[in-house]
Amino acid sequence: QVQLVESGGGLVQAGRSLRLSCAASGLTFSRAAMGWFRQAPGKEREFVAAINWSGGSTEYADSVKGRFFISRDAATNTVYLYLQMNSLKPEDTAIYYCASKLGTWAGVTASEYKYWGQGTQVTIFS
Repeated sequence: QVQLVESGGGLVQAGRSLRLSCAASGLTFSRAAMGWFRQAPGKEREFVAAINWSGGSTEYADSVKGRFFISRDAATNTVYLYLQMNSLKPEDTAIYYCASKLGTWAGVTASEYKYWGQGTQVTIFS
């Protein structure tokens, strides 16, 4: 059974940091690119960051470049995806989703991703 489970969301003040985690199991995620997306109330889901299968290549949305950092790690049967979020702003408030796609290269569109987590809420107050 494929599972992507996010954690680490919360309510924090602007300017602070949060680290999101995602545990992916049930498939050979070690050879799959992965990404983070977010969806704010009343808005469409948008790309945040992506990483290729090896961790050697990353992509970021312009709105988070220089503040957010994506990384990945692996253990037996589970791949871990992280999103370090620094200098958080109220406009970063959203539900953040972890996703995995078929293929090894980092994609930037939601339609490329096949497996999704349930999301974790991030709320930033000023």
